[in-house]
Amino acid sequence: MAEPADDDSLPGEFRLIARHFRPLAAAPSALALADDAALLDPPAGRTLVLAADAMVAGVHFLPDDPPETIGRKLLRVNLSDLAAMGAEPVGYLMTIALSPATDEAWLEAFTRGLAEDQARFGVVLFGGDTVASPGPVTLSLTIIGAVSPGRALRRDGARAGDTLWVSGTIGDGALGLDALTGKLLHLAPPARETLAQRYRLPEPRLGLGAALAGVATACIDVSDGLVQDVGHLARGAGLAAVIEAASVPLSEAAREAVAASPGLLERCLTGGDDYELAFAAPPGAEAAVRAAAAAAGVAVTRIGRFAPGSSVRVIAEDGTPMPITRGGWSHL
Repeated sequence: MAEPADDDSLPGEFRLIARHFRPLAAAPSALALADDAALLDPPAGRTLVLAADAMVAGVHFLPDDPPETIGRKLLRVNLSDLAAMGAEPVGYLMTIALSPATDEAWLEAFTRGLAEDQARFGVVLFGGDTVASPGPVTLSLTIIGAVSPGRALRRDGARAGDTLWVSGTIGDGALGLDALTGKLLHLAPPARETLAQRYRLPEPRLGLGAALAGVATACIDVSDGLVQDVGHLARGAGLAAVIEAASVPLSEAAREAVAASPGLLERCLTGGDDYELAFAAPPGAEAAVRAAAAAAGVAVTRIGRFAPGSSVRVIAEDGTPMPITRGGWSHL
């Protein structure tokens, strides 16, 4: 992004940048989006953490989703990656490819949503790129965070005997997408709306991730499905993971959906889009885990354990293995 002056004589791209994106770039590091790059001084004594996620209309969000929530979700799914590493956010770079149908009203709402969450999470836009595309709207955001050296949570630290925990509730994201696409009609409208909101606006667990540094041995955010993402923790440590299905926390709306259609439990365990944290902790660390959760104001639940072996096993309430036909979301 460059040439921020709001001058009608500028080419269309630069007018768009000046009007919609310069207000998001208030930090001196962003150079008012007047140069082709930003200048960032890392926080003193901290290690930078960088992550990137892309979202495509019709794949990661519905084309008719409110643009305010699309902008906020784009930022939040990237903040969730920082949370999984125990990092604090600093700022971000963003690239957007706009379809011919994208109008000024859409951009105004999109950037309004970004501004709202920038203020909430304490981040600013440092720059990026804006292009036109004949295809669907495509968005990419690179988040920049910081963590104390040696304190970042990783995926590969679990040990045999560690307990497996999750934050919040699991399954709302996947069921929310179902609700928005005309399914779950047996649920009352308030329950469907609750699930839809969880799909559109996940809650990055930044406070919990930071509080778990020095307590959790491994951590990941649940973006592609609980079973699949726990599998990443297990493989990283060369271990097996056991998930107790009856212990996985479900929201009231999700419990209502599963009670009416028990097959939806697998959907909750594998559907993804929850952006909760799944993490390992030593067996004697329960008090420390709960203290970290209380400090962050987030509920946590122990749902299983890590053991010698490989793969992920889901155990039903009666103690028998629960067949899982789909491990989780695939990006390809």
